[in-house]
Amino acid sequence: MSRIILVRHGQASFLEPNYDKLCPNGEVQSRLLGEYWAARGVSFSHAWSGPCDRQIQTGRIVQAAYRNLGREFPEVAIMNEFDEYPGVAVLRRGLPRLLEASEEIRHLHREFENSVHPSERRRSFQKLFEVVIGRWVSGDLVIAGVESWPAFCARVCSGLAKIANGATAAGDVVVFTSGGPIGVAMQRALNLSHAETLQMTWMSRNASFSEFLASGERFTLSTFNAHPHLDEDSLLTYR
Repeated sequence: MSRIILVRHGQASFLEPNYDKLCPNGEVQSRLLGEYWAARGVSFSHAWSGPCDRQIQTGRIVQAAYRNLGREFPEVAIMNEFDEYPGVAVLRRGLPRLLEASEEIRHLHREFENSVHPSERRRSFQKLFEVVIGRWVSGDLVIAGVESWPAFCARVCSGLAKIANGATAAGDVVVFTSGGPIGVAMQRALNLSHAETLQMTWMSRNASFSEFLASGERFTLSTFNAHPHLDEDSLLTYR
């Protein structure tokens, strides 16, 4: 039996021109995770990351924290299977169509457009984003040339199978990824519906970790959304 730990990336640069990089708070979250594990003697035989900059940065900061404390940490290899779902493309290309067809979407969009304070903009964006992505997950919103939700789930499950088939009982493995792939892992472990899986993706905190046990065809949940290393309110973020 092998233990696979999936880490959600640290807080990214929300509402900045380039979202796909850690903000200063995200860098702190990632460092604290590395220090927490290193201080407790947690070791990994292999480490992987999705291809997003925010995922890669999280892995590198955790690795650096280990090495600064004199602990070994494996080189982090890239696995495209653990990329996040194409939420930006779904929103950019699907929103205009939904604005024409749905009063609910128009209302949520107005709320976001009229929001000023950063916390208000975060909340209003999240409400809009959840509804749009929910339409995509349900199949009501299909966008040509954009990966579908079923294709995304299949991609992540392929990555999980590759890791499980290549892992050994000699050591735990870690994957730095995003909320979407973690939700798919939860779906596989708990046989969740697509709607339930999407709800799980909203619950993952930045720099939290979830543990799964893999043995042959068995894939079971051990821990979800753990964040004992984040002990200040400012470090408890979702986006």
